[in-house]
Amino acid sequence: MKSAVSVIAASSALLGVASASVQGFDISNYQGNIDWSGAYNSGARFVIIKATEGTDYIDSGFNSHYTGATNAGFIRGGYHFAHPDSSSGADQANYFLAHGGGWSADGITLPGMLDIEYAPSGNECYGLSASDMVSWITDFVNTYESATGRYPMIYSTNDWWSTCTGNSDAFSSNSPLVLADYNSSPGTIPGGWPYQTIWQNSDSYAYGGDSDVFNGDETALKKIASG
Repeated sequence: MKSAVSVIAASSALLGVASASVQGFDISNYQGNIDWSGAYNSGARFVIIKATEGTDYIDSGFNSHYTGATNAGFIRGGYHFAHPDSSSGADQANYFLAHGGGWSADGITLPGMLDIEYAPSGNECYGLSASDMVSWITDFVNTYESATGRYPMIYSTNDWWSTCTGNSDAFSSNSPLVLADYNSSPGTIPGGWPYQTIWQNSDSYAYGGDSDVFNGDETALKKIASG
């Protein structure tokens, strides 16, 4: 099994590719039917699909979206919207794994993504201290890695990560960063990560969902999906 550190190191070649990038997008059931061939023909090559929330919600569009993406030739993976106030990181990782969030070294499956950000209730840190939040994320991340041999990607914003984890660098050597920042550049990279692996640069993509840009070329993207 390739270590997480070596996976991050292998993808460090992304930094040496000055202008290479790959378009992608992320979706949930809100997007309904997707024009997969249109998205692919426009240059998109990967999609991240909502699978679960907490331990009691399965996205109703996941199966159809995952099948559609696969049939259209996309590299694809699932994501889990975290609710750190409702159950443990391990419980939520296991729920995600049981409902679409798994990973296999087939070259077309991205490691699962932990979407951890502002709480829908408005209590942005879910009532947890920074140290408790880091412990919760560690529980999720380690459970996922133990089951799959890969650390999950982590999606967040600079503001949320700095506020709710104390800008922890505990995951920067293991979990690829998916950074949301709707500006002309990714901006400040939080948490000791040397760079973002994926930049969510807009909440509006022509073929549905949010726009994501992979920080490298298509060969590097395929390496992320290969282990």
